[in-house]
Amino acid sequence: MSRNKNEIKRVLMTADTVGGIWTYAMELSRALGTRGVEVGLATMGAHLNGAQRAEIRALENVELFESDYKLEWMDEPRADVERAGLWLLELEERFRPDVVHLNSFSHGAFPWRSPKIVVGHSCVLSWWRGVHQCDAPEEWDEYREAVMAGLHGADLVVAPSQAMLVSLNEHYGPFPSSAVIFNGRELPSLHSKAKHDFILAAGRLWDPAKNISALAEIAPSLPWPIYVAGEETNLDGRQTQLDHVHRLGSMPSSDLIGWFERAAIYALPARYEPFGLSALEAALAGCALVLGDIPSLREIWGDAAIFVSPDDSAMLEKTLRNLIENPVELARYAEKARIAAQQYTPAKMAEHYLAAYQLVADKHAPRAVPGEMSLCAS
Repeated sequence: MSRNKNEIKRVLMTADTVGGIWTYAMELSRALGTRGVEVGLATMGAHLNGAQRAEIRALENVELFESDYKLEWMDEPRADVERAGLWLLELEERFRPDVVHLNSFSHGAFPWRSPKIVVGHSCVLSWWRGVHQCDAPEEWDEYREAVMAGLHGADLVVAPSQAMLVSLNEHYGPFPSSAVIFNGRELPSLHSKAKHDFILAAGRLWDPAKNISALAEIAPSLPWPIYVAGEETNLDGRQTQLDHVHRLGSMPSSDLIGWFERAAIYALPARYEPFGLSALEAALAGCALVLGDIPSLREIWGDAAIFVSPDDSAMLEKTLRNLIENPVELARYAEKARIAAQQYTPAKMAEHYLAAYQLVADKHAPRAVPGEMSLCAS
């Protein structure tokens, strides 16, 4: 006999505090709360900042378990990953979840009592391929082995796009059970502000996957200024130097939303972006999208964005200039992006994750019916 979906009431979820997974975890936790699901959120990577603590306090269904254990892609993480795994197993004993939801890879290989899913938001090997157009060097072999063990220890592997799932299968698969579940986002307190004549980009400025340097290269040739928001200092403490753009620095999501509302164009000529939450936020705020021509962004946006090869600076400049000089075309693409963005809601994301949780819970039930279940991401 299958368990009823309403029996999924407690989820232990991991999240890192230094990237887009934080926003994803907040949206999913909030949406699960409307369905009566309690979330134990175990954080790693760094201690929460003030804005993140405020977000947690606003979620009555979330119990925070905080740490600053290194993430598996950081320098010399092995000892911390092991300690974090033991800590997570202790949390499982205390929190008693129905399902464990892991947003990192390695801990999928640990001896959990609960059914578990592993979500592959991004990985070093696919990042390296996207950025450098070649395989990651041997120094990442230990990472590769740990990620592979974690993914194959999962009851279900989830990716935020079909393109990312293909990459995970290529580098670590195949997997016996997998699904694509698109991310979802809602923007609070949109005020329909008038658009201003500037281009916005957001992301870690030091990450070549975002390719924001391509915007800096063409900025002097454009009639509109380019503003960029994001961390300028990498994990080694090195500062990223970008000329000809207006650097906004790192800012809380609530402040960045205001910039999305005012920007007429959002440009992200990414080389690697498994889903692209920032593009979704920009589209919801009424920006026209100019994005890197890569499979994942094509998959998410279809004809609702304009795509440019990350290596073609001349075409990037021409595309942005064409939108600037053609207000009707600019408005048309802004509206197309806004309409497309409305399908990626937290409610829909939570619905599909609950189906995923139910699938793995049923597999662990004593009388579960064998067989595969297909999850639809649309």
